[in-house]
Amino acid sequence: MKTHRQLFPIIGIFAALFFQSLETCTAAEPFIFGADVSWVQQQENEGRKFSCGGTNADFFAIMRDHGFNWIRLRIFNEPKNRGGYSRQGYCDLPHTLAFAKRVKAAGFKLLLDFHYSDTWADPQKQIRPLAWRNLDDAATAKAVGDYTRETLAAFKAQNTPPEMVQIGNEIANGFLWREGETNHLKNFDPFCANLKSGIAAVRETDPKIRVMLHVDCGGSNGKSRWFFDNVIKRGVNFDVIGLSFYTQWHGSPDNLKSNVTDLAKRYEQPIIVVEYSVPTIREVNDIVHGLPNGKGLGTFIWEPTGWPHGDNPALFEKDGRAKPELELYPQMSRDYSRVPITGR
Repeated sequence: MKTHRQLFPIIGIFAALFFQSLETCTAAEPFIFGADVSWVQQQENEGRKFSCGGTNADFFAIMRDHGFNWIRLRIFNEPKNRGGYSRQGYCDLPHTLAFAKRVKAAGFKLLLDFHYSDTWADPQKQIRPLAWRNLDDAATAKAVGDYTRETLAAFKAQNTPPEMVQIGNEIANGFLWREGETNHLKNFDPFCANLKSGIAAVRETDPKIRVMLHVDCGGSNGKSRWFFDNVIKRGVNFDVIGLSFYTQWHGSPDNLKSNVTDLAKRYEQPIIVVEYSVPTIREVNDIVHGLPNGKGLGTFIWEPTGWPHGDNPALFEKDGRAKPELELYPQMSRDYSRVPITGR
């Protein structure tokens, strides 16, 4: 039989392990409930009021009260240019800086989405900014780095640095296409040079900012692996895998689950579904939250207050009233806080 004196070291070891485990658990970051709300600035300027339960309220207060903790904002180089995103300049640097002040004042963390274009960048089009149209490969890579560095310096100067940035938007088919290029990567080497230049600018500006690479193919494991295998093979150093997932383009939630489960095992980077929408709110969040070993960081619902082309908004009516779907988020927050996840 061991004496009390002999047991003290053993008890001490177990106590140390217990408190170390407790510290690890409590230090884990909260699951990300995020939203890309870049249209809200324009909508409010055009007179839209937001309400919940029949009472008008600040938009960010409504989101915060329903469990959201991150906001994603897109940024374009010169959206006023001909063929650009906005003749009024929405989502340019000055507008995004102003909106970031509200985001941070409301207590949210910020994901900044660089499109590296004057207009929408997506799998079907990755149009170079007008100012970069005639640059060769080396000059393009330098322009990516300079623009990224200058943009982030402006956010840092007003004390609203993003906690995470995307180097490009839905870039599985590449970005900064030359005239005549269409949705495929012909050569990974200049593409990865551009990625490395942008990432280096982020690291130089603030090494605490995490870097995401965002692809659209949330339901396609083959294309996801093809893309990330190629960029990793070429030494691209990034922190987070970002995926878009919409059932009309990317298959069923089962396709998403199969893909992210494999990616979580195959790569060291954690995963965020950085674009999704109705009707798969609960399914997408459950899939990401259920990934083992904390590899699912969270999700960002895309533009919950309005879609283009007359499509139905996700979480708010077009007059600004909150829809019942918004109540899914506090419920998920409660459920995730009390349900243990296998492998964590």
